[in-house]
Parts: sequence; structure tokens; C-alpha cells
Amino acid sequence: MNLELFGLNEIPLVKKGDNISDLIIAALKKQNISFKNQDIVLIAETLISKSEGNIINLKDINPSKKAISIAKKSKKNPALVEAILNESNEIIAIGPDFIISETKHGFVCANAGIDESNVDEGLATPMPKDPDKSAEKIRKSLETQLKKELAVIITDTQGRAFRNGAVGVAIGCSGMSPLWERAGEKDLYGRELQTTEIATADELAGAASLLMGQANEGIPVVIVRGFTSFNHLKNQKDGIHNLLREKEFDVFRK
Repeated sequence: MNLELFGLNEIPLVKKGDNISDLIIAALKKQNISFKNQDIVLIAETLISKSEGNIINLKDINPSKKAISIAKKSKKNPALVEAILNESNEIIAIGPDFIISETKHGFVCANAGIDESNVDEGLATPMPKDPDKSAEKIRKSLETQLKKELAVIITDTQGRAFRNGAVGVAIGCSGMSPLWERAGEKDLYGRELQTTEIATADELAGAASLLMGQANEGIPVVIVRGFTSFNHLKNQKDGIHNLLREKEFDVFRK
């Protein structure tokens, strides 16, 4: 398998109401890139939140007593803490400069996935309201206009338990299953795999993150080409929740 990754650096700064699929098509033309069947489009979640008008003005927030208390423990802006509370089902852990919570989507991550980078001062972007729905809308629009079979993955950058540093992960997808269940297949020695599951969408998001970067790279969209398992994983029904471990089996939260 030979994977190719193309970063789109001709995407302008996005504002509310912008059509992401149209921006992607325009960027492809400027960079002289054409979509092929079974290309996978990875899009930074900030792009989605901005286009959907899902932006928080921290200056408009009046922090609660609970937010002020947590802010003292975490050394965070009380207004930001209130925003985190509003975007969370549950606060799981509080530490110096981080708050681990379960978001309303069911993701367990730092600060409810709220991002203060790549937006104007005093603003923050929470995760898209429904990343799977956003991914599906963009995929259908691109497929209709370009007559190609595609998959779309919405990406975010998150930390991991027991490891330093952040990696790209998938928070929404459409057109392919985010999880590859390989139980029943054989390894190199002929032994049957028993419980092997591969978080394929996360692996693709991690690869795209190398191009997207975290600072001023200006590459919010990456095209992955040559993923030979596309046919095996293509699926227009599965969403990202196949990746989420059920709470009763999440031993790290007990």
C-alpha cells in the first residue's frame, strides 16, 4: 500500500455560513488537484465549528460558583471553565491547566474539546454540535458535485492517558466505518485473531495531523489517497460512536 497525502493550503479563513464543500473544491482547483474515487477527506473541526457559527465569546459568560472553584484548582479562566461545564456531561478529573470531561457527544478529553487557537482573541470554538452529521453533509455535497465515491472524517487534536503530547483523532465520519474489526482473520503464523479492533479513523486522522500542524501551517483539510482497505470499510451508516468505549468497560474512570 502506498498512501498519498495532499494538504489544502488554499482554504481561506472561514466564517459563519461558508460552504465547506465549495471551499474544498475551489482549493483543489487552485492547487491543480482532482479527486479520485475512494479518496478520504480529513477536515479540522475548527473549520466546521466556524462555518456553523458554533463559537463562544468568553466575554459574554458569567462564571458560576462551581466554575470559579474549578478555575482555582485548574488555573484556568473562569469563563472558559464555565464553557467547559456547559459542553460536558460529566467532569472526570481536574489538574493543573487541564480539566478532563465527558462531552455531550460522549468523548472523554481535555477541556471538553474547546479550542482557543486559530480564532480571534476572547473567542473559543467548541466541538461541532453533531460531527457525524457535518461529515455526512459535506460528503454528500462533494460526491454530488464531483461524481466520486468519498469518505469524510472530522478531526481534532487530543492528548492520551499515560503519554505526553497530542495526536490527531477522529470525532466524526461519514462514508466509512471508523473501526475495523479484524477478529477471525489470521496472523502471519496462521493463528486466528480473537479481539483485534483497529481505530482506522483515528489512524487516518493522526496521519493528516502531520500536515495540518498545530500553529500557523494553514492546512485545515488533507486528502488521503491509496487507502486500499476503503472497500472493506466503506459504510454510509456507521458514525464515530463505534469508537467510544462503553462507560461500564472504561476501567480508567473507576
